[in-house]
Amino acid sequence: MYPPHQLLARSARSFVARKSNISSPSSLRLAWSQCSEGSKKLCYLGIPRPEGCPRPLPDIVPPVQGRPAIRSRPSKLLLRNLPFPALIALRYLRSTRRDAFASFLSAVAAVGLALGVAAMILSLAVISGFQSALRGELLGRTPQIEADLPPGADAEAARAAAARVPGVVSVQIQVRGGGWLVERGKVQAVELVGFDGRVPRTFPGAEGRPEGLYVPGTLAARWGLTPGAVLDVVSPRPTLTPLGPQPRLRSLPVAGTYTGARTQEEREPVALPRAVAESLLGTADRRLDVETGGLDAALDVAGRLPSALPPGTKVRTWKDLNRPLLFALRLEKLVMFVAVSLIVLVASLALVADLALIISSKRPEIGMLGTLGATPAALRQAFVMLGGLVAGSGVLVGTVLGVGSAWVMDHYRLLRVPGRVYFLDYVPFLVQPGDLVVVLLLTFALALASSLYAAQRAAALDPIEALKR
Repeated sequence: MYPPHQLLARSARSFVARKSNISSPSSLRLAWSQCSEGSKKLCYLGIPRPEGCPRPLPDIVPPVQGRPAIRSRPSKLLLRNLPFPALIALRYLRSTRRDAFASFLSAVAAVGLALGVAAMILSLAVISGFQSALRGELLGRTPQIEADLPPGADAEAARAAAARVPGVVSVQIQVRGGGWLVERGKVQAVELVGFDGRVPRTFPGAEGRPEGLYVPGTLAARWGLTPGAVLDVVSPRPTLTPLGPQPRLRSLPVAGTYTGARTQEEREPVALPRAVAESLLGTADRRLDVETGGLDAALDVAGRLPSALPPGTKVRTWKDLNRPLLFALRLEKLVMFVAVSLIVLVASLALVADLALIISSKRPEIGMLGTLGATPAALRQAFVMLGGLVAGSGVLVGTVLGVGSAWVMDHYRLLRVPGRVYFLDYVPFLVQPGDLVVVLLLTFALALASSLYAAQRAAALDPIEALKR
């Protein structure tokens, strides 16, 4: 007498052809279940149970005379309307004693994907946080639009013309050049910036009109300067006197200090009245500091400014002034993303190994399903869904872990850094929606590719060869 699984293989095709109401996948998925012995299968399609084949699980009964195949378990009732591939994927996802190692590999793949997703989210959040803080710090001290006037140009006429351009909020004339500060034998090379009107926003913390000098805070602390202290400002341009060339020198009081952008604030500019700056530096290096309604508006206004200004004027935006730094930040983020994504790639390879092991251990069952009428497309969908379930659980856990950890560490500022070395005293985290979408798409793409490779192997199995095992 044939063993039970061979008897079923011989009789199933003819029986399914005779009973069309059971041949659909929606009925087949309720009609088969795994016996308690090894790889022997029993399909209740009206075929008498062969001798030696144990009874099926107690919660499955044959669908005869229209009676429900599932008795009363709520969990089974919820699965009743699932598609056939989804039911197979859920069945193979459950662990049995024989499939303990496959379940362990599934857990390893899910944990690897979770750690990879969390690591990618955290690394991109750190870089985005530093980029956001550094960008705000630099752009707060950089003119939105800077227009270098050609020699001999009328600065007042150029300012009036720039102020009439739509989108311009304010325009200031500035004079820039190198010089020295001298105080009781101490000398410091600085950049002199002369302007009229109120102190611009590029000198944070300096309020009021520039009636004197505004020096960096660290320079004032190192020299012990207080408001009212008198400093000598020396220009590199000499002046001719009867005694020969003499340096141009003016004595000005300290009007206040401002917070510099870098650690070595003595290299920051020193603000002084424009009339004094022109007497020291001349009028050759004059420029316009143009402010608009925002950073994006500055890019639009910069395209209309050259036509309103004298010929030969060089117009530069905040993006042009900080182009090398912005490029370095983007490159750093890209390199970090590629490096950390290797973790997700390794986890995807673990998913391939897990699905390959499941297919190898389930060859008789896959052959049985093919004999009963399951198409290769249905088997392929089942194993793609199985890989999707494993990957989805890992991605979900990794996303919650990464986003939650980033929020906690940024909100409570858990990672501290020396404030004198960096411009911040903590490590900022910023999870950007675009970065999160890229991480999820990359992870699911790798998981889908891994699942498709394994599912194609399952769909290519010959049912007869699989049942011979």
